[in-house]
Amino acid sequence: MASITIRNLDEPLKARLRVQAAMHGRSMEDEARDILRTALNREPSSPTNLAAAIRARFAPLGGVDLPETPREPMREPPDFGA
Repeated sequence: MASITIRNLDEPLKARLRVQAAMHGRSMEDEARDILRTALNREPSSPTNLAAAIRARFAPLGGVDLPETPREPMREPPDFGA
């Protein structure tokens, strides 16, 4: 079995780990192992692009019909005396 040392662990985080371990009736070391095992056994989610994520979030709300904006012909570019 491999071992790992975690340095510079914040005291509030260590206290939360101690409390959670006590709630589950196990040592802090065993609790940390379980947290790592749970986190690393998940299937990594495939990255999505931002546009797809926004579309998926707002699609159930329905779309918005905007009126067509009337367009005018492009104006002539300015002449700078060239």
